[in-house]
Amino acid sequence: MAASAAFILDKAADENITDHGFYSNLAYFVKSVSAKDERTVVVKTKRPYYGLLYEMTFPIVPSTQVSSDNPIGSGPYVIADFQPGKTLSLIANENWWKGKPAIRDIMVSLYETPNQVIEAYEYGHDDTIFTRSTAGAQYKTGAKTISMSYRTGQLECLFMNNSASELTLNARRAIRYVIDRQKIINSIYSGLAVQTNTPFYPGTWLYNDSLDPIFSQNIDEAKRLLAEDGWEDYDENHILDRLDSEGKQQNLHLRFYVYEEPDNDVRLETANMIADQLAQVGIECKVEAMTMANMKEKLRAGSFDLALVAFSMDVCPDPGFLLMRGNTGNYNRYKSSRMTELCEQYRSQTNQEAFRQKAMEIQSLFAEDCPFLCLYYRTGSVISRYLYTTRRDIHEYELLRGIESYNATP
Repeated sequence: MAASAAFILDKAADENITDHGFYSNLAYFVKSVSAKDERTVVVKTKRPYYGLLYEMTFPIVPSTQVSSDNPIGSGPYVIADFQPGKTLSLIANENWWKGKPAIRDIMVSLYETPNQVIEAYEYGHDDTIFTRSTAGAQYKTGAKTISMSYRTGQLECLFMNNSASELTLNARRAIRYVIDRQKIINSIYSGLAVQTNTPFYPGTWLYNDSLDPIFSQNIDEAKRLLAEDGWEDYDENHILDRLDSEGKQQNLHLRFYVYEEPDNDVRLETANMIADQLAQVGIECKVEAMTMANMKEKLRAGSFDLALVAFSMDVCPDPGFLLMRGNTGNYNRYKSSRMTELCEQYRSQTNQEAFRQKAMEIQSLFAEDCPFLCLYYRTGSVISRYLYTTRRDIHEYELLRGIESYNATP
């Protein structure tokens, strides 16, 4: 275990490596890992933090094989052949500690686009596929197909520039009351998303579901909040307006940016649907699609009003990078000393209950301040001709869990 952890930490610190890998976040939590003796491992952390337990779930291989291209681990399968970008062949690990795996051979095909994945299933090249493409929704029902959802860590958000004069607390809350997230999920994502009110994953032990009523759609309350800020449709053109400090009429017009996704236009469709929903209360948005690089420039410069963005959340549920003042993901210009303090306290808890309590408090303040909107977590589809697992809560990085012990039949 110590050798595997040390290998991950070493690679995470190597500036010559472009992609440090999924497990490299361990370096944010752990200073060093060493073996005191054959049965004792010493883990030195960078700070005392309960969230460390989420990160200590990395693969372990013998110390003599940590640098091997094909190390032997303790899992039910070993790699027989790997062609980068093309195929991965797995065969049963004859020395597996739980016995012989029920499925003896697995051939994994790798494709460049979501459409190629769907086509491979349609033409019978593959028996099981994993996809986030909305095209996979067509297989949700069918006599010859089994479909299951799996959760991902991709959180979709509507960022709101807290520094924009139009986007006061009232205006941000009004926008929250207007947007119908479930309609977006059903009509654009074909149900492949799970609505969430906060950065924490819904249904988990850290999620504060007591706040759900605050996030319910309420058009009348949205209109009241906007009117409280002085916004009215004085010229009856269906766009809210008010007089600025110089006595000039100002329309409630927001710059709304979205970045393009290769082979997938659902995010642009979503932005347009949100703009249509906001138009119902007199908020006018100009939706503009751009590259991710250009979007990052807009966010860093604060040159936006609304932005539809996504984040790949870490296995450790810690939204501090989005909420703490001046932190890396806080492009909303959200400035709250109390939130920063709560996130720092959250990151210093070593007790499970105290850790959960701080998560609840963070979400309560998030609901109160409304710095941005969490829309939903994306989900994917497992589409198969065979039932290979009895698991129902399937995670993105454990898509084959259960195949080793389930005797699949047509």
